[in-house]
Amino acid sequence: MASVDTAVEPNDSAGSEPEIGGVRRRDFINVAAVSFGSVGVVATVFPLVNQMNPSADVLALSSIEVDISAIEPGQAIKSSWRKQPIFIRNLTEAEIEAANAVDLSGLRDPETLADRTQEGKENWLITLGVCTHLGCVPLGAAQGEVKGEYDGYFCPCHGSHYDTAGRTRKGPAPTNLEVPEYSFLSDTVVKIG
Repeated sequence: MASVDTAVEPNDSAGSEPEIGGVRRRDFINVAAVSFGSVGVVATVFPLVNQMNPSADVLALSSIEVDISAIEPGQAIKSSWRKQPIFIRNLTEAEIEAANAVDLSGLRDPETLADRTQEGKENWLITLGVCTHLGCVPLGAAQGEVKGEYDGYFCPCHGSHYDTAGRTRKGPAPTNLEVPEYSFLSDTVVKIG
């Protein structure tokens, strides 16, 4: 049986390069060099871009879950989120009625209780515990603290009074206590952030 010669014969035409499977050697080297360079650029740039991502401790604080099952109606607790205090209050029916009875035209920052709570969970008021005047922490969330003239929160530093819906009612605070982004994971757990 005769052997079959599979060697690539150089093209006889002047100035041409040998072809391997229909691809010139120079084209193959160019593609390989560009591919290798691209991998090198990605390997160099990725760590530089990745260092701009938030660190693990920052990501861990980006949201918290709070068990609210032990908070009785009329009671409030303080928690911490992003190094800021959070007030979580379980409003009583009387507090809800009082908040809904307030004439909005008399408020500096008019918002209804429904604007500040979630539908179906109107008894849960969740606010940042930071006075909107100069960033102090108001009193009124812990048992025995002064709640101010409107039975909500009171900032003794400059005399800002907030009602049970966390709305500014008296004093220098320009806006209501801020309501952070939150969602109920269940009837007893709320996720803030």
